[in-house]
Amino acid sequence: MVQITVEGKTEEQSFECEQDDTILRAALRAGKGFPYACNVGSCGNCRFQLLDGEVEHAREDAPAWGERDLKRNRYLGCQAHPKGDCRIKLRFDDAYTPEILPARTEMTLKAKSTITHDISEFFFELKTPTPFLPGQYALLGLPGVDGGRAYSMSNVTKEGSEWHFQIKRVPNGAATTCLFDRVNTGDTIKLDGPYGTAFLREDAPRDILCLAGGSGLSPMVSITRAAAVSDKLKGRQIDFVFGGRATRDVCGREFLEELPGFGDRIRFHAAISNPGPEDADWDGHTGFVHDVAHEIFGDSIRDKEIYFAGPPPMAQAVQKLLFDLKVPPEQIHFDEFY
Repeated sequence: MVQITVEGKTEEQSFECEQDDTILRAALRAGKGFPYACNVGSCGNCRFQLLDGEVEHAREDAPAWGERDLKRNRYLGCQAHPKGDCRIKLRFDDAYTPEILPARTEMTLKAKSTITHDISEFFFELKTPTPFLPGQYALLGLPGVDGGRAYSMSNVTKEGSEWHFQIKRVPNGAATTCLFDRVNTGDTIKLDGPYGTAFLREDAPRDILCLAGGSGLSPMVSITRAAAVSDKLKGRQIDFVFGGRATRDVCGREFLEELPGFGDRIRFHAAISNPGPEDADWDGHTGFVHDVAHEIFGDSIRDKEIYFAGPPPMAQAVQKLLFDLKVPPEQIHFDEFY
């Protein structure tokens, strides 16, 4: 165990860090508001300056870290493993203070089911039950795969004995190939979480809009499931827009149909962006998720609490739409993944 001392805007703070842990995750485990988003070296939100001590960077090829950072003695909190006591420069932010402290444990695969041709749901039982907030994600440690991989949970749980994940297979992807082809029922893998700040805000006074594409299905299903049964959100309208390339990619409706209020206060809208001859009978929306959402709701999007998740191009397009519509940032919730 080493000591990490933080020089911020005001008083000095410190926390302990296991040498096999990262500085970011140790800070969050200690209840500190260390800024972050993706947790895997891609966004750069957890960058800090090393003032004293030595760290080892887990990913030398981290997309958000380069020679310029190294020359300025800057590192990514999610990749930096301390070799001893360190002093760093960083400004904590209360917005990132975790409501549930992330923990490391193990979980066993109990079952898995097919959703589409390339999306499956994985049902895990945790060795040490840990709750999470709807919309959060975890880091999965998979055999033979370097580093933890971020996946969002799809279920709702209070005691945290089970975490479910709806995951899209990535062609030739090391992590999803392992999950889909090599992790079998009864196998145990490592888990670290929960993480993420794009969780359901039950105190928000607005109707809810969830936008999902592909891999973004899981957290939006979790948020909708929780919102549907929340006493604080009774009577609130919930709209769920899901986009795929073709009809075979469309999913999500089956999970919403199980919820109280579906077809009334809960509505599902599907869209495909690249219809082919096999989609000739499609009578739903055609276009990208952000365009379809704007087509359905127009400028009234500004009056909604908005959650979204999906592939990077979709996330970027949604951000631009919301910026152009002047949606207040406090109404927008997403975690950055690249």
